[in-house]
Amino acid sequence: MSKILDPAVSVHTPEWLFLSTGIRAVDHAVEDICSVDGQPIAEGASFHALRLLGRGLPAVKADPGDLDARLDCQIGAWMSMVGSQTGVSKGASHGIGHVLGGTAGVPHGYTSCVMLPHVLRFNHPVNPEKQARVSEALGRPGEPAAEVVAALISGLGLPTRLRDVGVDPEQLDIIAEGSMHDQWVHANPRKIDGPAIVRALLDTAW
Repeated sequence: MSKILDPAVSVHTPEWLFLSTGIRAVDHAVEDICSVDGQPIAEGASFHALRLLGRGLPAVKADPGDLDARLDCQIGAWMSMVGSQTGVSKGASHGIGHVLGGTAGVPHGYTSCVMLPHVLRFNHPVNPEKQARVSEALGRPGEPAAEVVAALISGLGLPTRLRDVGVDPEQLDIIAEGSMHDQWVHANPRKIDGPAIVRALLDTAW
């Protein structure tokens, strides 16, 4: 039986923070499944994390008092960290996101909302089989992972463009240059060999 929160009991985490942090956990799981040095334990945990988050986040959006859905999200977030704890490399969504936060003050969850679909599209030519696993885990097998993830984000009412999270066009070159100093940009499945490639991703996201 679903545990529904008593209306008299408040849920303290702001909705934007809860949901965008959930997408950050999605980003962990997606980039671990797609990693250049993934391993079975991390992939299994990430796959199940996406199952939990893919159903839990929309359910919390629909009913913030649904404790079962919140528990799914909590367990999914925990499981999304297995790859980080076992040394699996992330990719450009994380790498660019670090610089977006430090340079433009974008909240950590929002960087995933804005960048992950674009990084998936960029990487698709080199890892379509891994991306197919992402779509399967999110309950939409056979569809492009970038579109599945983008639909999840937009369905939660979260921002999907850099312009919507306070990034100015004048900052894009600085962010692109800075991103080349992040280790996860260099571990991205599709090679990024200069700031011009990052700038193209940023332009698309802006």
